Parts: sequence; structure tokens; C-alpha cells
Amino acid sequence: MSLSHFPAAGFEPQIELLKQTLEAVIADPRLHQLYIEAQVVLEQLRTAFNEATSGIEAWALVLATVAAVLLLQRVFGFLFKDEPLLARSKKSFFKNIRKLPIVGTLIRKEVQGTLLSMRKSLNKPIPGVSVYKKLPAGPRTEHDIMHDLQTMAAASSTDMMTRGRVSGTIYHGDQKLTDFLVKAYAMFALSNPLHSDVFPGVRKMEAEVVRMVVDMYQGGNDACGTMTSGGTESIIMAVKSYRDRAREERGITKPEMIIPESAHAAFDKAAGYFNIKLIKVPTHPRTSEANVGAMRRAITSNTIMLVGSCPSFPHGAIDDIQGLAKVALEYGIGLHVDCCLGGFLVPFMKEAGYPIPAFDFSVKGVTSISCDTHKYGFAPKGSSVIMYSTHALRHYQFFVSADWSGGIYASPSIAGSRPGALVAATWACLQHFGRKGYVSTTRAILDTASHIIKELRTVKGLDILGDPRVSVIALGSRKFDIYRLGDALEHRGWNLNKLQFPSSIHICVTFVHTRDNIANEFIRDVTECVAEIMKTPKAKATGGAAIYGMSQAVPDRSLIQEITRGYIDTVYNADPFEEADSSKKEHANGQSHDQSNGHDQSNGKSKKNKK
Repeated sequence: MSLSHFPAAGFEPQIELLKQTLEAVIADPRLHQLYIEAQVVLEQLRTAFNEATSGIEAWALVLATVAAVLLLQRVFGFLFKDEPLLARSKKSFFKNIRKLPIVGTLIRKEVQGTLLSMRKSLNKPIPGVSVYKKLPAGPRTEHDIMHDLQTMAAASSTDMMTRGRVSGTIYHGDQKLTDFLVKAYAMFALSNPLHSDVFPGVRKMEAEVVRMVVDMYQGGNDACGTMTSGGTESIIMAVKSYRDRAREERGITKPEMIIPESAHAAFDKAAGYFNIKLIKVPTHPRTSEANVGAMRRAITSNTIMLVGSCPSFPHGAIDDIQGLAKVALEYGIGLHVDCCLGGFLVPFMKEAGYPIPAFDFSVKGVTSISCDTHKYGFAPKGSSVIMYSTHALRHYQFFVSADWSGGIYASPSIAGSRPGALVAATWACLQHFGRKGYVSTTRAILDTASHIIKELRTVKGLDILGDPRVSVIALGSRKFDIYRLGDALEHRGWNLNKLQFPSSIHICVTFVHTRDNIANEFIRDVTECVAEIMKTPKAKATGGAAIYGMSQAVPDRSLIQEITRGYIDTVYNADPFEEADSSKKEHANGQSHDQSNGHDQSNGKSKKNKK
């Protein structure tokens, strides 16, 4: 073999050294001997194969070869799917177990019983309001419609929310602020950002909301973003952008993203929507923070992004964003920082007297950030901002159809038409508070959260999970079933989030909790409830809390999914529970149920509209 024609222009010394090295390798007698031995082995294999197939016709060999290739392809596909083999084996096992007549009947009975219990709870009739499953036969008066709306509004748990007895949900709660935002909303109720030329004011406000939030996160001149309908859409848009960029720039067709176990379920949703392999890495057991080293080891040539939270939803932990950024830079992949929950807290914590490590665009390697304006930004529900470090990355979020017969169509996010009223109300809210206002609310919220944490650490038998540094406080116990505490607090009028893996509950402290001694009421109720529970620490939770606790022990997770889908079906069931129950009986007796006039026929009585 000659290397005389090896291109060397411009790199003569380096290329000459490479040529000498390769020539030395080729001239090595050991390499030549290895080549001879390989030829002998191949010849032996060829002879053995020919002898073994000497009596088989050529067409049979071809068919056998094709069959073998197809079989190997199936085996390879089964062993190396995105979902781990163990998980698929468990799923297949339980699927087949449920097909057994006795087992299947028992499971269906339990599932139906659980769903019936959900319907009893969710589909309660609202007295004084008819059920409409068809359009009214004719127009109704404004008076009648407003009566129904007021009745349904009164049915909400407003007392629990305004008194701060609920985790998160209501983030400010001041009626004057609500009235102000409603006025701003009403002024732009019919506007649509899709038509930016028709609504120039809405275009201006949306661009300014994005720019103000980008500035909060230390974004430079090239940093940018868009508004979305909420944190989930912001995350979904970021994942889409990384997927499309990896496909376009790196040719990745089987993308993977790596997230800590504590990352929001919206990443699972995005992975499901976009067919991305999701790799979840366990968090540090003590702090609940992302394990940077483990995430680094999970990177492959198909990895398109890493994820960190600031803070995480379950336990309020702040991941090591700077550590993740170094890894992202080393491997040339994106890093998304999820600030949806603490979006209007973490940028102001330093000024509020609670400094935290850098987490924003000031950290080289951070390429996108999600921030909800409708949580601690106090804007109306349905508004969030997704930010990117560069315009080039944001372009992968946009959708453009250049060949549609209806004209060139483009949209920045999932929706085409969007409510300009939300843009206006969000803009008005940011103007109303300003930086000083948000620093003030941040200080009040973190002072309250710190007070709660300090006092609850003294409660015997109760554990505070992780290292909460923002507004989320997760509670667990090694002494008793923590869901008993959630149930006991619910009986006292509190509504906290139930968590799993590990069993725990959490409260998300909002500005509502900073007023009217609410924090001390919570501390008192938790202390008293735990003292009562510790009298019988081995007892288990009952009722709904027990169902939630037992769900973690169910190895067949598809069963939990089935029940959860049934829950969503129940949410969209227009029949009040009594009506659905009586309807079942009537249908069982061969009777029909007619509601052609559009009114509810519950209990055999027609509820006519009030005039």
C-alpha cells in the first residue's frame, strides 16, 4: 500500500508524521500474520457452511436467510426498544394476568368502584342550576344567565382559597388587584395576537412582556422568547425546539433528553408528544437535587438536552444549574432551566435578602428558561413565557406553512388564535407591581416560608424533605403514614398537594399565606394533628388518602393510568351523579331518557329556567 498521494497541503509536518506511523503499522509482520490467520478462519467457516448445506436447494437457503434476518430484527427490536426490557416485561405480565377471568373480573369491579366514588365526589349537582347538554331552544335573558354564573361561582371553594387554606392555586388573592386585571382583560376581550396588524397594541404588549421577563433573567441582546398558555406549553415548546435543532444540525432521528426524577411531568408529556426517549436520573436522596454526575454519565450521542429546576415542584429543591451548564457546554447540548413555579421569586431573591447561586442566562450554557407569569407574577391564569438564549434557537419553535392554499401560515407556539386579553392583563400586572413590588412580595413570601420551615422542624415525628429554599415545603414522616396528616388537615379545611415516591405532602406558600396570621394557623394545625396521629403511629390512612397511598404499591402502573383516565372522563361528564345513577337504572329496565328540551330531568322533575 502506497501513501505517496496522501494530501498534505498546509500540514506537511503533521501529515509526514502520520504517514510514517501508518507505514510502520502496515509493515509490521504481526499485522500480516493476523491477516493470514483471519483468511484461514474465514475459509474454514465457508467450507463448513457449504458442507452443512450441500443437500439444500438454493431457494430454501434464500428463504431461510430471509427468515433468520426477520427473526433477528424482531429480537433486536424487542430487546432494544426505548422502554427498558424489564418495564415492558412487567407490563406484558400484568396485561396477561388481567386477562384471566377471575382476576380480570375482580380488577374491573375495583376500578368501577373507584370511578364511582370519584363521580360521587366530582359530579355533585349544583342546586338552582339546570344541566344543559344541548343548546337552549331559544336565547336566554342576561338576567337568567348571570344568575346561573353567580350560582356556579358561589359553588367554588372561595372561602378556602381566599383564606389561604389551599396550596398554591391563588397566588395573590387581593380583590382590588383582581378587579384591576378584569378591567384590563375586558378592554381587549375580542383581540387576537394572530392578527398583529389589526391589534398593534396587543403586539406591542406581548413583545414588551417577553422583553421584561428576559431582562429579569439576565438575557443579552440576542436572548428572546414568546408568550404561551402556561408552564406546560412553555416546556413543550422548548423540547420541540431542541428536537428540531438536533434533527436539522446533528441529524439525530432518535432523540433523548435527560431529566432529574423531580422534573415536572410536562417533560414526560413533551416526550410522549414528540416521540423522544426520556431518561430519568434519581436525585440526591438527602437534598432532592439533581445528580449532575449521574446525568453526565447518561449522555449519549442522541442526547439533545438536559433539564434543571429552580425550584422543583415536588420538594422545592434548586438544582445545580452551574454544574449542569458545564456538562451541557462540554457535550454541546442544550440546557433548559424550569423556573415555571418560582418564575417571579428566584430573580428577586438576592434583592429580597435570600441569595441563591446563579441560574439564569448569566450562566454560560443555559440555553432556555421557562417562567410562569400567572403564578407569582400574579397575572391571570393562562400566561407564561418561554425564553431562549438566541434567536436561532427560538426559530426552531416556530411553525411555518409556506404552501397552504389559504396563504402563508405561521404561529409562534401551539395555538393559532390566542386571547389578546390575557396579554393585556399580564402586561398590566407587570406594570402594576414593577421590580420593587415583586421584590417586596418575594421577601414576604420567603419570610413566611422560612418561618413555617423553622417551626415545623421542631415537630416530633415530622420530616421536611430535601432542602427547601424557595416557597415549596414538602412534609414526610418515618414514624407514621404521612397521608393521615394530609387527611387530618383536610378535615380542618386545608387543601395540600399529595406526592409520591416517597410518600409526602407539600404546601406551596403564596402571598395569601403572608396575611391574617394564616401561617401560624397552619403551624398550629400541623402540630396538633401530628400530636394526635403519634398516639397511634402504626395506623394507616383511610378514605381518599388511603387510595392515594396504596396506588404507589400497585406494580401494574397501567391500572393507575386507567383510573386516572377515568377521572378525566368524570370531569367531562355533564350528568350530575344522581341523574347518571337513575339513568343507569332506567336503561337497565329498558327505558329511555329524553332531554330534547335541553333541561335537566333529574329525579323525574324538569327544572325550568327561572324567569
